[in-house]
Amino acid sequence: MRILLVNGPNLNTLGRREPAIYGADTLADVVGRVERRANEMGASVLAFQSNHEGAIIDFIQENQDAADGLIINPGSLGHTSIGLRDCIAGSLLPAVEVHISNVHAREPFRQRLVISPVTRGVITGLGWRGYLYALESLVAAAQEGGKA
Repeated sequence: MRILLVNGPNLNTLGRREPAIYGADTLADVVGRVERRANEMGASVLAFQSNHEGAIIDFIQENQDAADGLIINPGSLGHTSIGLRDCIAGSLLPAVEVHISNVHAREPFRQRLVISPVTRGVITGLGWRGYLYALESLVAAAQEGGKA
């Protein structure tokens, strides 16, 4: 089983960016934890991060046929990107959207998530652990019957 792990704009600055909101862990720390947990579960992870919407869409489209699921933290694109929403819907991959902070307890513009309607679920406000919960959900669903 192969899971795409996609992180959007500014997530490359984790550990430096507003640690009171996003924590002290770097993106490399988070990806490493997800990769280790995936390995324990008999899965693999292909990780990608970009600050550019088109690059994220290209990555998903180029890798969707060899993947069984998608974990995506779209960052700010989760509030604005119809293009990314359409890419995820068109990929037919079961997807889980992750946000490190609780977007519903923040500014009003962060509370609208345009990608969520085309995902299996949204994990928000649980820090880096949200990525692990997303992974475990996708792997468990796949083991219970076909594709995640």
